[in-house]
Amino acid sequence: MEAASPIRVSVDAMGGDHAPSVVVTGAVQAVQKAELDLEVLLFGPKATLEAELGGHPEAASLPIRVLDAPEVIGMGESPTAAVKNKRLSSIHLGLGAHKQGHADAFVSAGNTGAVMAASLFILGRLPGVARPSVIGFYPTTQGHCIVLDVGTNVDCKPEHLHQFAQMGGIYVERIMQRANPSVALMNIGEEPSKGNDQVKAAYELLKDDTSLNFLGNIEGRDLLHHAADVVVCDGFVGNVILKLGESLATAFPKMIGQEMQRQALGADEQALIGRVLHGVKQRFNYEEYGGAPLLGVGGNVLIGHGSSSAYAIERLILAAADMARADVSGSIAAALGS
Repeated sequence: MEAASPIRVSVDAMGGDHAPSVVVTGAVQAVQKAELDLEVLLFGPKATLEAELGGHPEAASLPIRVLDAPEVIGMGESPTAAVKNKRLSSIHLGLGAHKQGHADAFVSAGNTGAVMAASLFILGRLPGVARPSVIGFYPTTQGHCIVLDVGTNVDCKPEHLHQFAQMGGIYVERIMQRANPSVALMNIGEEPSKGNDQVKAAYELLKDDTSLNFLGNIEGRDLLHHAADVVVCDGFVGNVILKLGESLATAFPKMIGQEMQRQALGADEQALIGRVLHGVKQRFNYEEYGGAPLLGVGGNVLIGHGSSSAYAIERLILAAADMARADVSGSIAAALGS
């Protein structure tokens, strides 16, 4: 049997608060830990990246290539202006390599708006997709679910929410290996009559789509109890949910620490509670989820957190390789394009 071709991931090596050092380190780690063949294309100023790779002697024997991208889009730059004026940036050229078939996926922990704008400009929307959407991962009592949209589309029409459910279901089925994933609509009540005009109309579209395992409306209190595999909402609500989850990881330890002090617990008791708390806190750690997939564009694009560490970059690259192997983009095109 002929061996499968390696997956190639193009990487914006200049993206993120700690680039390029953590990006290069993360790329080296990803190639070393990949269970299947993986190649990484690093885009950025060639001399800078070669100097960074020089600090990793083991990289000389790894399938990592440096491709010159002399321009860099800063974290605070206007996305539209940067995409228009910096055609030789690491984001632009990295996505271009994906578009031309030289890479199977693209990742960046850089300017989120620029990555999204460039993805739409270079890769375009998939046939039938009205609004590409970014996924958010949320820990639950049964693992984790996905929420979409989480900020890409603040104002949505009912048909957009319907498409989010379709794309999210495909992602969960292909990547998380959950057959017939459940879908729910975030609302202020479980009854179909609850909510604003947008969600009431979306409810009808979701209910009538026999290809979806639609469970109905859920409320915010249901999310952490894994009410569904895919939770649908507009980007305004989704971003509030996402940021609330991020705050739990920092607020709960502080609250618990205050209560342990109030009850004057001994050092051994505090250490035991601290270990348990650390385990729960890890469920909210964005680094474990491998970045946020951008669904609905003509390729496999993942966006990392701006403060990503080398481990987060490693996870981001490996998640992109998984997404490419599963052909999530092709599956969405087949489902929505028809």
